[in-house]
Amino acid sequence: MNMMKVVPGGNERSFDRNEFIVSKTDVKGLITYVNHVFISVSGYEEKELIGKPHNCIRHPDMPRCIFKFAWERIGKGHELFAYVKNLCKNGDYYWVLAHMVPSYDLDGNHIGYHSSRRVPDKKNINAIEPVYQKLLEIERESADRKSGLEASYVYFKNFLQEQNLTYDQFIFSQI
Repeated sequence: MNMMKVVPGGNERSFDRNEFIVSKTDVKGLITYVNHVFISVSGYEEKELIGKPHNCIRHPDMPRCIFKFAWERIGKGHELFAYVKNLCKNGDYYWVLAHMVPSYDLDGNHIGYHSSRRVPDKKNINAIEPVYQKLLEIERESADRKSGLEASYVYFKNFLQEQNLTYDQFIFSQI
């Protein structure tokens, strides 16, 4: 894949509610498998995706702290659900409700990650977007990327605590 920066556009894509986008990565987040729905929606060819970092489809509207949270959680062997806005090859975007889990070989060795994604309900996206926008604002207003990531991460954890919700409760209250 040409790793040139894709310029986000304003066109939203979707896929059928009965379809799932599926991908697998190694432990470093490099793509090892994508299904036909992933290819169709993202606009990339399989050969452009295999071996590339999964974050190559990350939309700039996604707060980095959500991925920090996700990697910490699935890295410890837990599953995670998250609303994610992805970027297509042509600059379009699409929202998903992602279910991410670690993958293991037959001997129980951690070998990567598996994600299945479905079309989320629009009302749930409308509910999550203001939270994501606040996290992005914090990340962008910080002096540098690292401090922005940490500040938004702390804000998000405090937000959950103030709502008296675990992350799972928060996500599932949006479903």
